[in-house]
Amino acid sequence: MAEPKKRVTDIGPPNYEQFLPPIIKKNYGKWKYHEILKPGVMVHVGESGDKLFTVRAASPRLICTDKIRDYADLAEKYCGGHLRFTSRHNVEFLLTDESKIDSLIKDLKDIGHPVGGIGNAISSIVHTQGWVHCHSAATDASGIVKAVMDELFEYFSERKLPGKLRIALACCLNMCGAVHCSDIAILGIHTKPPRVDHKTLKKMCEIPSVSASCPTAAIRPATVDGFDSVEVIEEQCMFCANCYTVCPSMPLNDPETDGISLWVGGKVSDARTPPKFSKLAVPFLPNNPPRWPEVVDMIKHMVEIWAKDARPYERMGEWIERITWPRFFKLAGIKFQKEHIDDFKHAGLSFNRTAQITHVNS
Repeated sequence: MAEPKKRVTDIGPPNYEQFLPPIIKKNYGKWKYHEILKPGVMVHVGESGDKLFTVRAASPRLICTDKIRDYADLAEKYCGGHLRFTSRHNVEFLLTDESKIDSLIKDLKDIGHPVGGIGNAISSIVHTQGWVHCHSAATDASGIVKAVMDELFEYFSERKLPGKLRIALACCLNMCGAVHCSDIAILGIHTKPPRVDHKTLKKMCEIPSVSASCPTAAIRPATVDGFDSVEVIEEQCMFCANCYTVCPSMPLNDPETDGISLWVGGKVSDARTPPKFSKLAVPFLPNNPPRWPEVVDMIKHMVEIWAKDARPYERMGEWIERITWPRFFKLAGIKFQKEHIDDFKHAGLSFNRTAQITHVNS
């Protein structure tokens, strides 16, 4: 009896298998090993003996259609039309012909895209939208990322770091980026509660929705100067801008007091030690566009002290835990402040966040 024909619908994402290059389909789940051949280039070898070469190039988060066409043209020329974007804004070209690698690298550099970021190197910085689009951003994204990567470029194009370095940026503490689990995280912060326009709030917003939007119950209905409105309990406000998302009459952005904090020590990898959340290092740095010198200098300093002292393959968080946090603060020139007191643990200490197995003696 013939198998029933699968029904094709437009519900849900398409099956990823239809987008895989033929060599990946053939060797799926049967890769024997992989190794890095040179900066930005690696090879996967299958049990069949097939070889898949990956060339990784830096790519910005925000790109135009012309840039996408450039990528597509290179993929057609060298890779049979196959490429992929990584979760940290790199573009990877997948080749089966090793002789084409150098020509591809040259063509990428000719259009302004350096190759690197594989292995013991910094990858492209994953980031949110910033002032380009986000209504609750406390800082910019693309501008800071450009300034930081200009200063750290040598660590992308060469493998001179002791281990992987992953940097992320989120424009506010809602953290649309991967800042909670990166070696270095750049986080925009608001420092003042929302400014309530009591005259327009009732006309533009639903008061129950505004009250319900606050995760700390800092907003409650109130009558102010004869207007039905809301009041904000400042001690409970954590400056997340959720209220502004549902109510334009409660803006939070402030060019004078918004700034940037730096977090360190996070990672997604399960290698050697369990995944780690980032921890606060620098509570506040000013917004100084267009190059954000204070932020760039501090990040470069932290990268250099880690690179100088870490053991091979030791991630930044692993290095800090080995030398202790007080020692890291001293090396980095960070003064301990009240904001460094970690008084929020939630369920992170009770949930098992790792696939590693711990043997317990009976």
